[in-house]
Amino acid sequence: QVQLVESGGGLVQAGGSLRFSCAASGRTGSRYAMAWFRQAPGKEREFVAAISWNGGSIFYADSVKGRFTISRDNAKNTVYLQMNSLTPEDTAVYYCAAQSKGGMWLSRLRYEYEYWGQGTQVTVSS
Repeated sequence: QVQLVESGGGLVQAGGSLRFSCAASGRTGSRYAMAWFRQAPGKEREFVAAISWNGGSIFYADSVKGRFTISRDNAKNTVYLQMNSLTPEDTAVYYCAAQSKGGMWLSRLRYEYEYWGQGTQVTVSS
């Protein structure tokens, strides 16, 4: 079993930046692809960004491309999401997700991720 704990959410003004961290604990000897999803009030959970175990494959949602950067440090079992040029449309609860796949595997589909964090709120004021 793997536990994911997000940190770094909060309130920020439009145009500002935030950086998330997601630390994995538990059965971290396996290899995991990692992703970020978000869910705004009244909307379904949507894909934001994903990174493969080896960092060789990265996906971004079109809505965040050029503004958000996903990265990882496997030595620390941690994945990061740097968010710049935030807009009120980025307001949501952000979730970290993991799936035990190595190499360059990754997915935009939420049902393909087995492990989830508890979520962290981001509010962008206009």
